Amino acid sequence: MKRRRFLTSAAAAAAFAVAAPYVRAQSKKFSGITLRVNGFGGVWDETLSKRVVAPLEEKYGLKVQFIAGTQAADLVKLIANKGNPPFDMFEADSAYMVELLKADVIEEIKVTDVPSIKRILPGFREYGDYGVPFSVSTVVPVYNSKYIKQPLTSYSDLARPDLKGRGVILAPTLDTSSLYLLGMAEENGGSISDMEPAYKVLEAAKPNIVAIAQTTVAELQMFQAEEVYAGIFWDGRAHELRSRGVPIVTVVPPKGVYSIASYMNVVKGTKYPEAVYAFAEQLLSDQGMLGIPGAMRYGVTTDVKLPEEMHKDLLFNSPERNTLKKKVDWQKWMAERGARIERVNKIMRS
Repeated sequence: MKRRRFLTSAAAAAAFAVAAPYVRAQSKKFSGITLRVNGFGGVWDETLSKRVVAPLEEKYGLKVQFIAGTQAADLVKLIANKGNPPFDMFEADSAYMVELLKADVIEEIKVTDVPSIKRILPGFREYGDYGVPFSVSTVVPVYNSKYIKQPLTSYSDLARPDLKGRGVILAPTLDTSSLYLLGMAEENGGSISDMEPAYKVLEAAKPNIVAIAQTTVAELQMFQAEEVYAGIFWDGRAHELRSRGVPIVTVVPPKGVYSIASYMNVVKGTKYPEAVYAFAEQLLSDQGMLGIPGAMRYGVTTDVKLPEEMHKDLLFNSPERNTLKKKVDWQKWMAERGARIERVNKIMRS
C-alpha cells in the first residue's frame, strides 16, 4: 500500500472512531428529551432515579428531572397551567387522583401503551385506565413489643385499657393518614357512610392517646424515644424503626387494612407521551418495582417475585395478604374530611 493511501485510510478510520460515540448517542430513541415530574424528595426520588431513570438513560438517552415539592402545591400549579403544563408526568397518591381526574389534566394509559400494566395485581389499579400504581403504603396498628406483651390485633385495640397514656394517632387532617378511622368503623359494624362506631372507639381510646402526630417524622421520633408504645403508623415507617433497633410490631388486622397507592400519570399536553410510556414500563419492570420496597419497604403492585429479605418485611407479600386490602371510595372519603376533622378534634378536646 502506498504511504498516501495508507494515511488517507488511517485518517478515515480515526474520524469514524471519533464519530462513532456521537452516532450511537444520536441513535438512542429519546436522546435530547428531559421529562419533568413532581418529586417527593429524599430517598424516594433517589431510588426512582437509580432504578428507573438510569436504565432508561443508558438504553434510550432519556433524562428525567424530579422537582421536589408537595403534592397539594404541585397539583394547584398543574391545574393553573393547563395550557403549558409544568410537568410531563405527575406522581399522585390515591386521594389526589380524584382531583386530577376532576381537573381533566391527565391522560389514560392503556395496556397497548404500557404492556406491563397486565402485571398489576387485582384491586391495585383503582381508576380504570388512568394512572399506573407502583407503590402501596398502608396505615396499620403498631406496638413496641418490649413494653406491650399482649399483641394488638386490630385498629380498635388502641382503646385497650392497658395502653393508658402510651398511645399515639396520626392527625386526621389528611385523607390518607386518617384511614385508621375507617378501619375502626368497619371493625365495629360501621362503614364509610356510618362513622359513629369509629368515634365511639376513639372516645374509649382517649385516655390512652397522649399525642396526635402532625407528621410521620414526629411520630417516628416519639416511638424511637419510647415516649409512646402503641399507635397507628405507616408500614414502611414501622420497618424504619425496626431497622433502627426499635422492636416495633406491625399488626395486620384480619378484617382488612387500608392503603394508598402511588400513581404515575401522563400529563395532558405533554410533548413526549411515548417517553412517559417508556418510563412507566420501566417502573413496572422487576428492576423498577423492587426499588421502593428495597429502600423503604413499601408494598409492590405487580406479580414481581419478592427476594426473601423483602418478603418477610412487606405487608402485602402473598395472595392471602393481598385480599386484605380494602377498597376505599376516595371521593366520598374526601368529601367528608371536614366533618371528620371536626368530630375527632371535639372528642380529643372534650
